[in-house]
Amino acid sequence: MNPTPASPTVGANDILRFLLELFAFVSLALWGFLAWPLPWPGILVGILAPAFAILVWALFRSPKAVFKLDPFGKAIVEIFVFGAAALAWWDLGQPIVAGVFAVVATVSGILSGRKELGA
Repeated sequence: MNPTPASPTVGANDILRFLLELFAFVSLALWGFLAWPLPWPGILVGILAPAFAILVWALFRSPKAVFKLDPFGKAIVEIFVFGAAALAWWDLGQPIVAGVFAVVATVSGILSGRKELGA
């Protein structure tokens, strides 16, 4: 008999968190292209801002992160990336989008953190 390994369960909050990550990266790209004059530095910021956020997320927060952090370190990385995306929307003159994104990301982060801590 071959015991089947337990597959990780993917809940609604996990899907929401993935969509929040994608939205944050796209937000940073839009901010770079729209808030800075084109062609330079707009193109450079529009490419490097989300690339840096993706790099930080991949190194420290992703499920297969290179550097393993405790839940509090992971929370700091999330606050950095999601906060930058919310501030980008605020800078673009969209405070409602920034506020809604910040609230949804915060609630999702709290739920995910409590799940990770086992509470």
